[in-house]
Amino acid sequence: MWTANDIAKMCYERFDALPKRGKPEPGREWTLLAGVVKVTQCLDIEKDVVSLGTGTKCIGRIAMSSKGDVLNDSHAEVIARRGCVRYLTEQLRRVVCGQGSVVFCEAEQQGKWRLRPGVSFVFFTSHTPCGDASIIPMTGTEVQPCPPVRATNPPDGSNEVIAEGGTSKRKGEELVKGGQHCKQPCLEGQERDYSGHETKGDMPHLQSSARGPTSSREPSKQTKAKKKHPLPFQEQPENRTTGARSDGDRPLSGDDPAPAPDVHRTGAKCVPGSPADPCLPGVAYHSTGVLRVKPGRGEPTLSLSCSDKLARWGVLGFQGALLSHYLQQALYFSAVVVGKSAYEHQALLRAVVIRCSHISGLPAGFSVCPPTLLQSSLEFSCSQAQTELCHQATQGRVSPCGAAISWCDVPAEPLDVTANGYKHGLTKKALGTPKARSLLCKVELFRSFLSLLSATDPSHLPNSLRGKELRSYWDYKQASHAYQQAWQQLRMQAFPLWPRSDRDLLVFW
Repeated sequence: MWTANDIAKMCYERFDALPKRGKPEPGREWTLLAGVVKVTQCLDIEKDVVSLGTGTKCIGRIAMSSKGDVLNDSHAEVIARRGCVRYLTEQLRRVVCGQGSVVFCEAEQQGKWRLRPGVSFVFFTSHTPCGDASIIPMTGTEVQPCPPVRATNPPDGSNEVIAEGGTSKRKGEELVKGGQHCKQPCLEGQERDYSGHETKGDMPHLQSSARGPTSSREPSKQTKAKKKHPLPFQEQPENRTTGARSDGDRPLSGDDPAPAPDVHRTGAKCVPGSPADPCLPGVAYHSTGVLRVKPGRGEPTLSLSCSDKLARWGVLGFQGALLSHYLQQALYFSAVVVGKSAYEHQALLRAVVIRCSHISGLPAGFSVCPPTLLQSSLEFSCSQAQTELCHQATQGRVSPCGAAISWCDVPAEPLDVTANGYKHGLTKKALGTPKARSLLCKVELFRSFLSLLSATDPSHLPNSLRGKELRSYWDYKQASHAYQQAWQQLRMQAFPLWPRSDRDLLVFW
């Protein structure tokens, strides 16, 4: 058998073996890691990392391309899954060419393939996925992300809100709620969206091991704002003599009131039409169980949270619509392993499993396959918490790494490093050319699929690809009828508000 620590250790070691390009600068930059591990159980258990991804960012709606040549979502979980699709496409190419595969063998249906007996896939992420799974209770030793606030009316007439026990100045914005004006605290420099809500949902003192709040999963704008006074609510170090937490220079005594229950914040926003976050103090800050969109840096995105995507993969499989043409059954992760970070099993269960557990009426080859949920005790060396431990004042502020790394077990170009949706180190002259494309963008994955199609003997084509005039990426996705039927059932029964992709962004070849 294998353990959660086995999976985490393999992914960390595979990351350490990668070249330096795209990795965070030690002590100044942090990132997140995700991976897919193939487990083969025969006489012995063999484990192989087949895909690895790092990244914390996604692009805004305006930056998306109708040519499919921009990588929209570069969160580590998405990078790892797309790298795994590259790996699976290569394995299918091998079997249709008669070269054999360690993953697939021939299935009963015409032109279809299935997993070899004993083969399964485990998904790893170094941190709790953003979105619904990240809305978890704070523990007793963590400082609340939202301390009580009281409004003041300074002589200068400015709107100032001060957290109790602190001196940090905040601007107050007037919002209309229920016909009444009320003050909502906002630190200087903090971004807000069109609705008046904070675009960065976390408060500045969210514990460092938790996932960051923005599309880049970086500390909120509050930590970037220019401050005349230090923020008093950042997590304080443990008092080594008493073992208690300290509040500034004052040790906590037994007479201090216990902190009120609270939850970690997620920067992912509720999709339009779903219950909005109440933004009330403590545990009532967030709505739970709703679809969420990753926030852009001042611009809305169309990228669903990683919690939502994991839930979707638990019903539709992680192979995608194109590879479903070749597979007799969808591919599901047998387990999801989370590295040492802010984590709660029940929240991950709610986000990834429970929301889709009632789905019925799925076509043949699809089913509800909830993964086993596990946590490792091993922490990623490039996590935000570890980076802050190694940080020195001369290095400037700690920030998320701007690059995303993909590595997958394929013979040609296994490494792909990107930034802002394009190849890392790109010159402006190369924009719009094939040299600028990530190997994980839609058009490149489509080209890999078309190469698989060309390598397939016409007499062994799947029925869904026979006798049809298919040209664009959209055409081939829609022709995967069983996948589309499963997707329709998932929408109807669990995710009716899942945003639909603009067709104009999918009609390319």
